[in-house]
Amino acid sequence: MSASLGLYRLQQVDRQVDRTRTQLESIQKTLDNDSELRGGLTEVERAQLESHKAGSELKNLEAEAESQKAKIEVAESSLYGGKVQNPKELQDLQKDVASLKKHLGTLEERELEAMLKVENAESVLIEAKARLDEIQPRLAQAHKELMDEQARLIKDLDRLSEERQASVTPIDAGLLAIYEDLRRQKRGVAVTDFSDSACSSCGSTLNAALQQNAKSSKQLAHCPSCGRILYAN
Repeated sequence: MSASLGLYRLQQVDRQVDRTRTQLESIQKTLDNDSELRGGLTEVERAQLESHKAGSELKNLEAEAESQKAKIEVAESSLYGGKVQNPKELQDLQKDVASLKKHLGTLEERELEAMLKVENAESVLIEAKARLDEIQPRLAQAHKELMDEQARLIKDLDRLSEERQASVTPIDAGLLAIYEDLRRQKRGVAVTDFSDSACSSCGSTLNAALQQNAKSSKQLAHCPSCGRILYAN
């Protein structure tokens, strides 16, 4: 058996481990990312605040309008009650009543606007709650599926860890160190095969002697261009 064969088999396991870990990291990020749910909750909270604000404004205007009506009633009672006889005082009362009624008209216009605000705010709140009601069960189902997939991948990782240990055991410590160093440098691909006299990783042409050395059972042959360990398939 060539010296590179054991390393090649180890790399196959390691690449499966890498893919599984990448999938697990991606799943965990998705599970940790609750931005959509937080966005839905924030939208409902904001809509509730606006609804409460609009409702309070309407209540205040209604109370102010009622107070204004009471003032008008008192003023008109004085004006038409017969107790005031002085023409100047009567004229002043008429002006007061007119001014009070004018302000009441303004308040009633503002009341109408406030009622529209309340209706709009309530409509926005209903829509926000509906969206949240759609988001919550959908995310719950999606998270369940992700957690099921996560559990499966963890089992795969445990199995791969056992396979890796079995693959590592017969490999010389010196060769293993070279392999690990190259894996760090070459983005996980330390061992490469070749076909048609060319390195499969970088495409460089390999001479016959180098190809023959790749079959050696004692030493490693490296691609002269990318530096990866050559494996004769």
